[in-house]
Amino acid sequence: MASYEYVSPEQLAGFDKYKYSAVDTNPLSLYVMHPFWNTVVKVFPTWLAPNLITFSGFLLVVFNFLLMAYFDPDFYASAPGHKHVPDWVWIVVGILNFMAYTLDGVDGKQARRTNSSTPLGELFDHGLDSWSCVYFVVTVYSIFGRGSSGVSVFVLYLLLWVVLFSFILSHWEKYNTGILFLPWGYDISQVTISFVYIVTAVVGVEAWLCTVRDSSDEFVKFFQKL
Repeated sequence: MASYEYVSPEQLAGFDKYKYSAVDTNPLSLYVMHPFWNTVVKVFPTWLAPNLITFSGFLLVVFNFLLMAYFDPDFYASAPGHKHVPDWVWIVVGILNFMAYTLDGVDGKQARRTNSSTPLGELFDHGLDSWSCVYFVVTVYSIFGRGSSGVSVFVLYLLLWVVLFSFILSHWEKYNTGILFLPWGYDISQVTISFVYIVTAVVGVEAWLCTVRDSSDEFVKFFQKL
């Protein structure tokens, strides 16, 4: 295995010709988040490596997952009759989720600001993003949980595949066109998730149970008809 070449010399030569190209048409991203990220990135010193920013954001996502796993190991904490996740945890998770989202938005800007953009940096960034797809969905699942008033594990499984397929599809499109068309769902979902965490700390998990249960039933019925 030590002598195995994962990347051929021809592929390595292509790195020198590669140029990152992306199209972002999301109004939330263009008019709210990008101006915000342009301000945030100026706080970082120029010696701070973009990959360190990327990895720090990923660690926040993992920390949220582990924190929620500690307080809700079996996804029953939001069910009636069970000990709920403390309100302060939702606040912490909401803040850290938004911080992770912000770091994911400024790492590329830091790379261009310091003239240190590389194809490997993009690979590292999007590679960690692919793992984050799992952690995001599973962490959010704790809001609704399992049980008669929650969401079934089967729905969680389907949602994981929907998110992963969306991520893979956008990169497959880039592989064929040379342009990464950034999906609107990412920015909207991250802002919404962060907001929902904070709201959950205020109104409690009970506020979501009826609405989510009805949506879950409709979701299952839809896939049963396929």
